[in-house]
Amino acid sequence: MGLADGAAQGPLQGLAESVTAAAAAVRGGAGPLTAQIRLERPKHAGLGDYSTNAAMLLAPALQLAPRVIAERIGSELEQLLNGDLERWEVAGPGFLNLVLSDAWHRRALAGMLAAGNSFGGGGAGEASERILIEFVSANPTGPLVAASGRHAAYGDALARILEFHGHSVAREYYFNDAGGQIRLLGESVRARAMGQPVPEGGYQGEYVADLAASIDGAAERSGEELAGVAVERLLLQIEATLERYRVHYDSFFSERTLHLGSPSALERVLTALEASDHVYRSEGAVWLRTTTFGDDKDRVVVRSSGEPTYLAGDLAYLQNKRERGFDRQLMPVGSDHHAYARTLKAAMAALGGDPDQVEVPILQFVHLVEAGQTFAMSKRRGDFVTLDDLLDEIGVDATRFFMLRSSHDRTLELDVELARRQSRENPVYYVQYAHARIASMLRRLQPERVADALGRGAGWVAAGGAFGGAHPGGGELGSGEPGGAKPERGAAGGRDGSIELHEAERELIKKLASFPAEVVEAAARRAPHRIAGYALELAQQFTTFYENCHVIGATPEPVESFRIALSVAAQRVIAVALGLLGVSAPDAM
Repeated sequence: MGLADGAAQGPLQGLAESVTAAAAAVRGGAGPLTAQIRLERPKHAGLGDYSTNAAMLLAPALQLAPRVIAERIGSELEQLLNGDLERWEVAGPGFLNLVLSDAWHRRALAGMLAAGNSFGGGGAGEASERILIEFVSANPTGPLVAASGRHAAYGDALARILEFHGHSVAREYYFNDAGGQIRLLGESVRARAMGQPVPEGGYQGEYVADLAASIDGAAERSGEELAGVAVERLLLQIEATLERYRVHYDSFFSERTLHLGSPSALERVLTALEASDHVYRSEGAVWLRTTTFGDDKDRVVVRSSGEPTYLAGDLAYLQNKRERGFDRQLMPVGSDHHAYARTLKAAMAALGGDPDQVEVPILQFVHLVEAGQTFAMSKRRGDFVTLDDLLDEIGVDATRFFMLRSSHDRTLELDVELARRQSRENPVYYVQYAHARIASMLRRLQPERVADALGRGAGWVAAGGAFGGAHPGGGELGSGEPGGAKPERGAAGGRDGSIELHEAERELIKKLASFPAEVVEAAARRAPHRIAGYALELAQQFTTFYENCHVIGATPEPVESFRIALSVAAQRVIAVALGLLGVSAPDAM
């Protein structure tokens, strides 16, 4: 994590600030740093709890060997961290590896428990923004296809993460209920009602025949009238599917409304652009000078026929969102819109806005795979798997988790057979089972016992003491050595009379402590897959702890209390992480 990431670093924030202070003391009046100091978990076991590159960043200003500087920073940290730093060592070209005391780990756990379900959130602080996420927005010309599930899961999870991080987020569905595709839909429904082939380029799906059969007097109605009825019904179906998928929108925005009124929103924006000399006429069409703002070519906004282009509607929509006071507009789109992302930024600049306030994450394709076969899908041809079909097959939780487990900028192959499987090979099942296992374990205890265990952690921190006593042995399902190996004590440390933590306890605490940084990264990079990956890693770390550390019945009694409290913290963070993904956290499976 970067030391300048600010709030929401939880128990790591104080450590990060101490490293920064130690580096500043060693640097003195030397020149500025060339890059950001980082505090990270070493990639290999045995290299400490955390490692920092601070010495190497100070080397150019101090004109000293990084290893020499690292020694000085280590000495400064001994004084700043006192008993929290058990030992330190210089490694490689000048990394400073830190081993933290059990007391630090205990206080870290107590801080997480005190934060409750808000642990990891609120990091945006004063940088909080009003954000509009417009996502999915599939044309209402048919049911949502399975591939739309990736857009829906991504947009909704990103909204949840940004809200948890401290932003104000609105979710909007922009539906294209105007233009040529809507006319084709109406003509396709009319053709089916009359028993005729659909027009060239029309919609072939069986759902079109169902619409024709369900609309009274469809054969006698005009294509325009049928298009309006069909769009209304398909939108209701789309909204119901999304609600089933746990995606709720704050608003649905009709493209058609941008063409209504005199002057319409579209006419007003084109007039303003003409007044600022950002549009011109050529070959009978109206063009937007997007090359002025970094696009590779100018774009047509009104065709020579007088019909507005897709971009014209987006210009009016961008302006509408600006007028509603949003600080940022997020518009996830499919990979076939890659070039359009640059055009949208240029359009925002032409409107007088900040192009950086428009973000267009590119989502790659989804391939459904079963028995080694890939499904090819096309709404226009009518041979597609709907999102409802996929939900019927593998459920909401598996669909959302699998859609989110890979970075959105990579093609996703969703293994339907694996997603259906109820075993540890299925990642969503594995994470949910970890949560359910903790719930099952806690149900074996009286609520008063759990409350007492949580209270002891808070009391220990307030008193500045420790749990005391000798370390217990063994694992409930594993074969760990009683108490684990005794760590070597460095000059900066010293025994504090407390029970030594098992290595699995320490590792689980560090994994929990890293959650705020994962939220920061997921929010900043617009990357919900980081939370999915973290949830799986946390579940794996809890399993290691559970298999090596007896919880209920551990002796002496303070050890049982500590492990109950640690299990509760793990359960809470797993539940929060799953919630950010829109996945349930069951108490029983």
